[in-house]
Amino acid sequence: MRRLMAAALAVLLVSHAGPGAAQTSDLVSRTAFRVCADPANDPMSVEDGSGYENRLAELFAAKLDLPVSYTWYPMATGFIRNTLKAGKCDVVMGYAQGHELVQNTNHYMTSAFVLVVPSDGPLAEVESLADPKLQGRAIGIIAGSPPANHMAKNGLIGRAKPYHLVVDRRHESPSVDMLDDLEAGTIDAAVMWGPIAGPLVKRRGTDMKVVPLLKEEGFPKLFYRITMGVRQGEKVWERKLNSLIRRNQDEINAILTEAGVPLVTDMG
Repeated sequence: MRRLMAAALAVLLVSHAGPGAAQTSDLVSRTAFRVCADPANDPMSVEDGSGYENRLAELFAAKLDLPVSYTWYPMATGFIRNTLKAGKCDVVMGYAQGHELVQNTNHYMTSAFVLVVPSDGPLAEVESLADPKLQGRAIGIIAGSPPANHMAKNGLIGRAKPYHLVVDRRHESPSVDMLDDLEAGTIDAAVMWGPIAGPLVKRRGTDMKVVPLLKEEGFPKLFYRITMGVRQGEKVWERKLNSLIRRNQDEINAILTEAGVPLVTDMG
């Protein structure tokens, strides 16, 4: 009877420990903090390590007492399939909450789309796409991004200048092109994702104003929670990252703020 009970207990322990062990040893590296990243996704991830997601990766790796290693792949079609799902790396540093391709950690920041305008120009006091001052203006917008719906609703699409949504950033940079056009006066304003616009504007040191679009009514919302992405089913790894996010939120915020990322509350 004792042997039978011992055998039953052993089976029970194995059945409970097996998946966890697989998640932490077979799939997730124990020798490096392996990051899936775009090598040219400035200002977020850059192959030379200058992006703020690179700094976040260094922070998390240090907390785990591991070196950082990267699998580089353009963040376009096939990114998750060829990196995270292929087992070449274990975490994507920035992914929108609720995306089905990955399992999301808890969010570590909430940010919003923004309006970028010359700080001393006629649009400097605009805070919403519904402002009449924007009528007849040439506004840059990433085609297919959520603010485009609000622009259409407010009659701003007619003179809008669209920029590509999905590109290989090694060869094309729509956000940089949009800010170049704004500086040159080709467009009067730019509508961009804040975690891209804020750091790029700060780095330029030019006289531009970055205004989070928090007053837009109706769908879609223009603020989003950003998480890290791990492989589906890797709950042990997700919980470990969640714990690190919770315990190091102040340091995370400091990195994002120093980079120029506009942070908003969880409810926008």
